[in-house]
Amino acid sequence: MYVGVDVGGTKTLVAVLDDHGVIKESKKFPTPKTYDHFLLELKHLAVHLEHQEFRAGAIALPANIDRQHGRGIKFGNLKWSNVNAQYDVQKIFDCPMAIENDAKLAGLSEAMLLKQYERVLYVTVSTGIGYALIKNGTIDTNVGDGGGRALMLEHRGKLMSWEDFASGRAIVERYGQRAADITDDDIWKAICRDLAQGLIQLIAVMQPDVIVIGGSVGTHFRKYSKYLKAELQKYHLPMVKIPDLKQAQRPEEAVVYGCYDLAKQVYPHAAAHH
Repeated sequence: MYVGVDVGGTKTLVAVLDDHGVIKESKKFPTPKTYDHFLLELKHLAVHLEHQEFRAGAIALPANIDRQHGRGIKFGNLKWSNVNAQYDVQKIFDCPMAIENDAKLAGLSEAMLLKQYERVLYVTVSTGIGYALIKNGTIDTNVGDGGGRALMLEHRGKLMSWEDFASGRAIVERYGQRAADITDDDIWKAICRDLAQGLIQLIAVMQPDVIVIGGSVGTHFRKYSKYLKAELQKYHLPMVKIPDLKQAQRPEEAVVYGCYDLAKQVYPHAAAHH
C-alpha cells in the first residue's frame, strides 16, 4: 500500500492507495492552525486507518518546498513556516515519504492521464492559484512553488499578484458568489479575461502542449471553457502557440493520486514492511 497526505489550507485529506494506484481508503480532517496540532491529528488518524503497512508515500504542502532537506518553507494559506514535514510524517507512517508542492503533485497525476502530451501545464484555481509544468511524466521543480502569488501583473492600472485578482477567493470578493453559483455569462467572461492574463504569461514562458485547469473553479470548466479559449486566442502570435485546454479529470483527488505517482518514482524499490 501507498499513502498520500494532501494538506490544504482548510482540510487535510489522507488516502491509502494499492499498488495499482486505486484508492482503498480515505479520511479527512480540518487542517489545524498550528503545525504541532496538525501532527497530533495526523498521528490520531494514522492509528485508525484499516491499513497499517505502507511501502512509501508522499506529503503535499501548499508551500514553497526545500526538497533537499524535506521542509515546507513558506505557506500561502497557512500560518506555518519552515516545518520538517518529510521527517515528521515518515515517523508517523513508518515508511519512506516524498515531499512536494501540492499543485505540482496534482499536475503530475493529471499529466499521467495525458500520455499523448509531452509538456503539460497544470493550473489549479481554488482559494489561491497554483501551477506546475510536467515534462514527459516528471515534475519540473524549477517552476516556482509560489504559483499565482508570485506572478505579478497589471490589473486595473495597478501591479497585483495574479492570485489576488483571478483566484476563487478573488471571485467571491468581487462578485459575492462562488464559482458553483455563477450562471451569468458576462461574469464568466470577465473571470476568463482575468485568468487569461496569467495563462498567457505562462504559455509564453513554458510553451506547454496542453493546459489542464483544476481546483474548485476548474470543476466548473464547461460553464466557461469557450470564453477562456476565445480570450486566449486574442493573444495568438506566430511565436506563441495556444495549447489545448482541458478540465482536470480528478479535481478532488488529483493531489493524493500525485502523491502515489511521486512515491513510486522516488522509491521504486520500496518493499512493504512486515
